[in-house]
Amino acid sequence: MHLESWTAPPEALFEYPDWQLRSVSGARREGRVAERRTTPQGFEARLEGVDSREAAELLVGLIIEVPRSALPATAPGEHYRIDLLGFRVSNLEGIDFGVVERFEDMPASAVMVVRGERERWLPVTRQHLQSIDTAARCIRVDWPADF
Repeated sequence: MHLESWTAPPEALFEYPDWQLRSVSGARREGRVAERRTTPQGFEARLEGVDSREAAELLVGLIIEVPRSALPATAPGEHYRIDLLGFRVSNLEGIDFGVVERFEDMPASAVMVVRGERERWLPVTRQHLQSIDTAARCIRVDWPADF
C-alpha cells in the first residue's frame, strides 16, 4: 500500500508498528506493519494479513492512528495538536477569537482554525503563537482582530 505520513519526520510513522486504521465513518480495525520500504514516490507498506491487491484496496482512504500511550512525552513548550482542540484563543489586546476547532497543514506553515463570531485561520509560527496556558486552556496570539 502507498502511505502518506504526517509525522515529523515522515519516516517516524514506522516507529509505531501497531496501527489503528480509522475510516471516515469512525469504524476501526487494527493493523501491524509486516514490511515497509521507501520509494521515490513515498512510503509503501504491507500489513500482516493483507496479502493481496484486493485486500489492500479495502484499506484505501483509511487514517492511520497510533495509541496515545505509544507517543513520546512532549518536551517543555511542546504540545500535541490534539491536546489544543477546544482551547480559547485571544490576541495580545485581549480580544477573544473563539476556540481551536482544528489544525490544517499548509505549504508555508500549519494553521490553527479558530471558530468564534467568525472563522479565523491563524498561522502556527513562533512569531504569531505567543503563549499556551494548558491549565487555563487558552492560547495567546500576535494577530490583529480585524484581519
